[in-house]
Amino acid sequence: MEASMNLLHDTGIQATRWLQEHFQGSQDWFLFISFAADLRNAFFVLFPIWFHFSESVGIRLIWVAVIGDWLNLVFKWILFGERPYWWVHETDYYSNISAPEIQQFPLTCETGPGSPSGHAMGAAGVYYTMVTALLSAAMGKKQSRTLKYWVLWMVLWTGFWAVQVCVCLSRVFIAAHFPHQVIAGVISGMAVAKTFQHVRCIYHASLRQYLGITFFLFSFALGFYLLLRALGVDLLWTLERARRWCAHPEWVHIDTTPFASLLRNLGILFGLGLALNSHMYLESCRGKQVLQLPFRLGCVAASLLILHLFDAFKPPSHIQLLFYILSFCKSAAVPLATVGLIPYCVSQLLVTQDKKAV
Repeated sequence: MEASMNLLHDTGIQATRWLQEHFQGSQDWFLFISFAADLRNAFFVLFPIWFHFSESVGIRLIWVAVIGDWLNLVFKWILFGERPYWWVHETDYYSNISAPEIQQFPLTCETGPGSPSGHAMGAAGVYYTMVTALLSAAMGKKQSRTLKYWVLWMVLWTGFWAVQVCVCLSRVFIAAHFPHQVIAGVISGMAVAKTFQHVRCIYHASLRQYLGITFFLFSFALGFYLLLRALGVDLLWTLERARRWCAHPEWVHIDTTPFASLLRNLGILFGLGLALNSHMYLESCRGKQVLQLPFRLGCVAASLLILHLFDAFKPPSHIQLLFYILSFCKSAAVPLATVGLIPYCVSQLLVTQDKKAV
């Protein structure tokens, strides 16, 4: 088994070297793709746009991203996946020859296990949700599949796979993942998104249900971590390797640790539950203006602006517990602002303008 994994990892290292040698001029493009594929952009950019134009798709987008990333965390803790940038130094596979030299980048030194790829899994799940939503809208209520539909089908799925290939190549290029890890991530992400196409209860879940699910996800992850730790398994073994083998210590960020991503995602889900069951959300849904394009565009523009300001806030990382608490609160504020506060303020502004016009 170990010999097979060493051979698989060596093949991945050779793929990384080949990409770095032949596409060195595309370094900035690959770094941009890795940045864009981060789930943070799904929460701060894609979610506000989709929610204000198609509420159900926006809600499903959040559930697919959060549950997918939670499953990714559990899979990583079970599979103990290596990462290229430290495996090439830790392995004895190259004991008789010199180890291949691979380049590192500012986005290389992630601190969690490597399998499956979280970026590939998140991008596959999110983009699968968006593509299927657009195709469903194109079919309409009659579910008719015209020539225009099939042209759109071809364009969207070609774009989907182009994005997945770029994300996978990017993660391999920067030595953050092996090829088999990104492939596993794409398959897993699509499976999660496909499953949530058939889950209807998420669109009318109560606050109690949101709280229960958030508590369950946190308790399961924490309990699993404590159980394996009691059995002598250190699930944070990757943090030590990241710090040891990262070319630049400042490239190792606490927000890439497993618990940081867990609390970020749970904060998003908790905030969505609060927002959808808030007085502000219910009040903003009453008026006729919610169906009007200016209202929707105003909400999107205001959401993107305010969330950009939110994202600029970086919790202090020198105290881990404080960082985790503030990260949770920051994430919860994203759907609270997008779903509750901003639509309420925009609707009140439009109502005031209508009264003045009368």
